[in-house]
Amino acid sequence: MVFNWFHFSIILFLLAGIGFAAFPLIVAILFSPKSKGGAYAQPYECGMTPLGSAWTRVGITYYLYALLFLAFDVDVLYLFPAALFYKSSIGFIVFWEIFIFVLVLAVAGFYFYRKGVFKWPRKIKI
Repeated sequence: MVFNWFHFSIILFLLAGIGFAAFPLIVAILFSPKSKGGAYAQPYECGMTPLGSAWTRVGITYYLYALLFLAFDVDVLYLFPAALFYKSSIGFIVFWEIFIFVLVLAVAGFYFYRKGVFKWPRKIKI
């Protein structure tokens, strides 16, 4: 195999990328404070001194809302490629596909509403 300028440029850019990634890490290791005392072991709470334990129980409703948000957020991400393709498509096939997709999302949201998922309970009894 012949070593030419193309191979040299690939190696040079690879080393430059590694250097750009390693330089801030090395600088942080060299210049960061080394003391472990004081408030080092406390959790960071936006500059305020935390009160109580960091290990608190969080209600499951927070997680349910997070999962619902992720489900609908990811579904909406599927609409972006369809919207970009819609302008160059021929006929109403893509329109009906998008309509059915949004209709399924709307029916799912209505189903969740009827099941009471969006009601925020005061306290969940386990």
